Amino acid sequence: MSTIVYTDGSCRGNPGPGGWAWVVPDGPYESGHEEHTTNQRMEIMAATRAIQAFPEEQELVVVSDSTYVVKCFQDRWWQGWINRGWKNSQKQPVANRDLWEVLIPLVVESNRSVTFRWVKGHSGDHWNDMADELATLAADLQRGARSS
Repeated sequence: MSTIVYTDGSCRGNPGPGGWAWVVPDGPYESGHEEHTTNQRMEIMAATRAIQAFPEEQELVVVSDSTYVVKCFQDRWWQGWINRGWKNSQKQPVANRDLWEVLIPLVVESNRSVTFRWVKGHSGDHWNDMADELATLAADLQRGARSS
């Protein structure tokens, strides 16, 4: 049985103070922050930290409002990046490579199933809104929270 985990990233200023969060419906959650970052980096960090929080045998469905994160895996952008020596389709260096180099192996080299699903942000999805609230709070207060 898969665990559904909602993720979100937030940034004040872009770049500026940022926060990330993940939450399992009626379950654990975690948030954290960075002093100077971007929204895209916080979106990647949220997915990374969510996957790292669960045992490797746990199947996961990561739900995100970030097309950047979701399409990386649904459309297999990561394969092109690696095949082109970490260049994007415009032959420019892949942005946030340092974070992608952590997240991609967690997804594609794992023995578990990790799938990604997109949800429209700020559309009334309770758990997406909760992840957004936690990430925004972490960005604003520059501290994280955790529940088991």
